[in-house]
Amino acid sequence: MTDSESLNSNQEAGNQAVNNQATNHQNAIAQPASSVKADGVQPISAQTTGYAFNHTMLRVKDPAKSLAFYTGVLGMTLLAVKKFPAMGFDLYFLAKLTESERENLPTGADLEIFAFRQRGILELTHNYGTETQADFSYHDGNAEPQGFGHICFSVPNLDEAVAWFDENNVEFKKRPDEGSMKNIVFIKDIDGYWIEIVQADLMG
Repeated sequence: MTDSESLNSNQEAGNQAVNNQATNHQNAIAQPASSVKADGVQPISAQTTGYAFNHTMLRVKDPAKSLAFYTGVLGMTLLAVKKFPAMGFDLYFLAKLTESERENLPTGADLEIFAFRQRGILELTHNYGTETQADFSYHDGNAEPQGFGHICFSVPNLDEAVAWFDENNVEFKKRPDEGSMKNIVFIKDIDGYWIEIVQADLMG
């Protein structure tokens, strides 16, 4: 390619980028007037209409112990299991359902479709064999080098939640009266991942 051809190609690419930006701007949806403003926040692309933040994934050592914790202590419901024996792992998808959702939960194939249309699903990934390794553990994201931080549950009454966790021998990273950030609790799950516990009307 000659210098002239390269220049023309770069100009065409630049023009295309400008055109794409103009098209995206024309198809943008303004952020809600009452939403929080911060550097970097952009208008919402109309192309993302219908998108939902469906799930986040944690790798767990022993799925039976993790499922017991998330269903028995945090009240979640298992909605889907996907097994991949040829690749050596299984996936478990849980949700914290409302009473109405529990009473009207779909069945069969419809249940799996329901799961992948929800918001705030927790996916637990189990790689075969980790449950039998006594010295095996996953990085919780909060030791160095830091990366992942935590997930969070909102509860109607923080004091009652703390009492429930104590009753179930849950490990605390931070109790509500500890540290400079009051009325916020951090507990740990079976694998040591941090879980923030908040009461919404104390967060204002």
